Amino acid sequence: MEKLPKIGLPILIGIIILVIVVAKSAVTIDSGEAGVLFETFGKGVVTDKPPMGEGFHIVAPWNKVYIYEVRQQEVFEKMSALSSNGLDIKLDASIWFQPDFKNLGKLHQEKSKEYIGRVLLPAVRSAARSVVGRYTPEQLYSSKRDAIQQEIFEETKKLVGNQYIQLNEVLVRDVTLPPTIKEAIERKLKQEQESLEYEFRLVTAAKEAEKVIIEAQGKADANRILSASLTDKILQDKGIEATVKLSESQNSKVIVIGSGDSGMPIILGNQ
Repeated sequence: MEKLPKIGLPILIGIIILVIVVAKSAVTIDSGEAGVLFETFGKGVVTDKPPMGEGFHIVAPWNKVYIYEVRQQEVFEKMSALSSNGLDIKLDASIWFQPDFKNLGKLHQEKSKEYIGRVLLPAVRSAARSVVGRYTPEQLYSSKRDAIQQEIFEETKKLVGNQYIQLNEVLVRDVTLPPTIKEAIERKLKQEQESLEYEFRLVTAAKEAEKVIIEAQGKADANRILSASLTDKILQDKGIEATVKLSESQNSKVIVIGSGDSGMPIILGNQ
């Protein structure tokens, strides 16, 4: 094997060193992520420039890049708080959030990658305790669920608003009351429902009775008006009209004119 020329060995060594340097300097940031640059021999965390975006980057080998997920994330949290009357209430919540992209450098510098446990979750717990303390267990269990969820979101948003965290939503997935309190509330709600159904039946029956009375009154009024309008002369005219029509019928009959009461005809059929 021929020996490498003296000039070729340094070039080979240089290429190897260059490959190592490039390998150590190359940073690939995946989709939905961003990088925070730390300059070892400079000013440390870079906060006056936008974070490094997706793709391939070359940085000095003595610098570091901290990669953050900047898409919306979800974290589940089980919390315990006291109601307005001092009962222990447990909440299961989902928190939707993401880091503030423009201030990612400041987030890393002040909170680090542990910002979820150091900032976000304590803020949610504090907000939940504050909000739950305003309501009774019955309100928490039934009518005020949506309002409580919105209030927890608003209060948490205030707490993390200057912490470089973008809060998107807080969802209260479940509210757990002490078993005895839950059973008492369910019994009360059932009784209220039965009472409402009974009242509905009473109202319906009253309306039906009112309808019957109105119909009967209408018929009575109609009969009274009709009776008042029927004179002897009108009855005689109606009788004559009926007699004429019957006389035109093909059936056998005997008509005695002026033989009935008040001179009305008597009609004798063939039977």
